[in-house]
Amino acid sequence: MTPSTRTAAPALRRVGFTFSADGSHAACVAAADGGRWYAESWRLDAPGGAALPTALPLPGGRPENPHTQVVSLADGRVLVCRRDGDLNRLAVLAPAVSHAEEHFVGTLRAPALRLLPLPVPATVRPGAPVAVALATDARPATSVWLLGPGDGAAPQCAAEVPGLFGGGTWLDHEGRLLALDRVADGTVRSVVLDLTSGAVTPLLELAEQPTNDRLVLFDPGTRLALVRSDAPGEDRLGWGLLGGPDPLRFPEALHRPGTLLRPVAVEPGRAEPRVAVQLDRGAGSALALWSPATGRLDPLPVPAGRLGGVAHWSAAGLRMPYSAPDRPAAMATLDVAALLRPPAPRRPPDAAVPVTTGWRLDGSAAAPGDGGRWQPAGSAAVPAAEGRMEAVVYGGAGWAAARHLVVALHGGPTDAWRLEFEPTLQRLAADGVAVAAPNQRGSSGYGPEYALCLRGAWGGPDLEDVLCLLSELATRRAALGLEPPALFGISYGAFLALLAACHAPAGQVARCAVVAPFLSGARLLAEAAAPVRALTTRLGGGVPIDDERGPRDVLRLCHRIEIPLLMVHGDRDEVVPVSQSRALRQQLLRVGRTEGADFRYVEVAGAGHELLAEEGAPALRELLAAFLHAGRAPFRDGIADGSGPSVHRS
Repeated sequence: MTPSTRTAAPALRRVGFTFSADGSHAACVAAADGGRWYAESWRLDAPGGAALPTALPLPGGRPENPHTQVVSLADGRVLVCRRDGDLNRLAVLAPAVSHAEEHFVGTLRAPALRLLPLPVPATVRPGAPVAVALATDARPATSVWLLGPGDGAAPQCAAEVPGLFGGGTWLDHEGRLLALDRVADGTVRSVVLDLTSGAVTPLLELAEQPTNDRLVLFDPGTRLALVRSDAPGEDRLGWGLLGGPDPLRFPEALHRPGTLLRPVAVEPGRAEPRVAVQLDRGAGSALALWSPATGRLDPLPVPAGRLGGVAHWSAAGLRMPYSAPDRPAAMATLDVAALLRPPAPRRPPDAAVPVTTGWRLDGSAAAPGDGGRWQPAGSAAVPAAEGRMEAVVYGGAGWAAARHLVVALHGGPTDAWRLEFEPTLQRLAADGVAVAAPNQRGSSGYGPEYALCLRGAWGGPDLEDVLCLLSELATRRAALGLEPPALFGISYGAFLALLAACHAPAGQVARCAVVAPFLSGARLLAEAAAPVRALTTRLGGGVPIDDERGPRDVLRLCHRIEIPLLMVHGDRDEVVPVSQSRALRQQLLRVGRTEGADFRYVEVAGAGHELLAEEGAPALRELLAAFLHAGRAPFRDGIADGSGPSVHRS
């Protein structure tokens, strides 16, 4: 039974794509809007070449977690790993009529565990292991486990090697030699693990002094290796033939400062290989073709949006996940030969499918005939404290002069808004609300200097950028007789939005809505779980800023907030404890604010940190949209539907 007959609503969210060893299938974790997450298997070798998704819902209506790891197997089954604290539960899901058949594989106890598919399809060796798991714990060691296909065989420990390892690139077709990135003494270098003997030997050591040398892509057929290293003096992409006599080369064609070049696939069956390279800069992605024979990086014409960073290239074409603001994530198929042909004469644009010869998008919820319900978005350069910054904007060319405008701040802090489908911003756009989602300093995608400027400066350069943007927009809108923009933030963006609401002069912000906010880096350190404390410490979140603006502590500044405020928090938030919002509510009451008039607090029963991606999310988006559109928020118990968590007013 296909997903269209088994699932009432199409998938709007897909994350964690992987491909099977032979490229015949792919897998991901998916969810309809407000629905439960489930594993999804994609058939990529169907007649006609279309990529066909099949939902794998669990028996009993149990949900998957969006962080569930998946490995696609060559027969359409999916290996999943579900983490519960230090316990990792492994199972294989097989398509069935009403729900997936679930075959238990085993459990592994480790704080961190990562799955890698074996390069040998299970159809070649029935009953043989299908994947490896790399497990690390508090010890400076990594355990490598072989995982079976769910036939009752328990995981087998293939090796236990000293050190911490990441990465994972196969050097052969048999699943014996695995290149891993060993982390030691502050550097990362690729080594080779022989799964037969458990021996570890050096692979990349490009300089006598410590350097970071990592294998990022390897083709066993041609021995072509793509390497990322700072041995040339800065982090660069290079290439060579593994085991060959010539040294690695770092050509200028593969050097684009400020752009992340990500080799994703090698074209099969060519004596002179060609490599598909994803180029990420800022909010969008591009794609190019590189060949050591030509030395050129030739751009491929693909629609604006965001590519998935993983790919498989076969005779059927180059397959990659793809999303755009008006295209929920799905599977793109690229005919590279057709993309390289000279462009045909212009023809009328297709309203549903991007007009690019050699490009096809399968499994998208924005299929032909859906009425074009998703709003497009683009990128724009907007004012910042030091020049300009990129923003994803909804509302067309006149977005800044729309009747209603929201400035949306992303989480992180080292995250970014991207040209991909975002249900909450889409919900605002559906009401005719224009949205400016800036990537202020501290955002990823603009080079390390841009991202790392927030280390030890949370609420520093990023707050200045946001305040500059608010000032410019408010001034421009006042001249047109329009109200100032509203503010919306999630997680770190919620912290930043609250700081902006405290510091922005009167008349520059109309209202503010925040989801899962924390109050300061120090307060987060005092209350969060160990993984969040470690991340906060690594990013310098607990370091106080000493400048004329004073402390970046919302609890000490909230008496300055004079605009309507809406706070939303899940009572089971595993990242930002709900106590942060509860403390802010109590402080607002202490400084004389009236709940229900000056501010409103909504606590979502049973919801975690990603409550806008969980069950009941559509009701929460309605709540946010109503408030941000006109300052009104409909409160009632059980605002979510009966299958999801209820929203209660505290």
